[in-house]
Amino acid sequence: MCNAAVIEFFIENVRPEEFRDKRVLEVGGKYVNGSVRPLIERFMQPKEYIGADIEPGRHVDVVLSAEKLVEYFGSESLDLTILTETLEHVKDWRKVITNMKDVLKPPGAYITTRSRGFLYYGYPYDFSYDFWRYKAEDMRRIFADFEIINLSADWEAPGVFVKARKPKGYMPIDLSDIACCDE
Repeated sequence: MCNAAVIEFFIENVRPEEFRDKRVLEVGGKYVNGSVRPLIERFMQPKEYIGADIEPGRHVDVVLSAEKLVEYFGSESLDLTILTETLEHVKDWRKVITNMKDVLKPPGAYITTRSRGFLYYGYPYDFSYDFWRYKAEDMRRIFADFEIINLSADWEAPGVFVKARKPKGYMPIDLSDIACCDE
């Protein structure tokens, strides 16, 4: 699910050289109220753009749970990952983030998610699939092992946007002691 602020965040932050001839994975890639995929494919010219989601639909190339990214793609097999409005809907956010970080080669990732104050809307099935709300400080702690390029608030609705870069010599942090705002 995209809003205007999500699209604007991408327009302001993506650079063609980050995507050109790269393998890109969008986790939660099913088209629901908009997508950054057409923007990235048309203007950034990636080598491959893979949309993964738990159910088939428009922009879904691989039906796959986000908890199984490494199992399916392998470690350091992708150049960029994108999660737009997905992280709040996964049961085990720690496993999804760990998998997302692990499938990435350096350089980076783009993440947008919702914060406290945004209504629970229960996508894709019902309210039992809308678990988390994240603050900017949560994202800063979750991505302490990455270089955070941009961490900003959604100007349109409660939410957080992150552009981060996986460093060379990456050493993963332990996410088990990080509690998000709704835990």
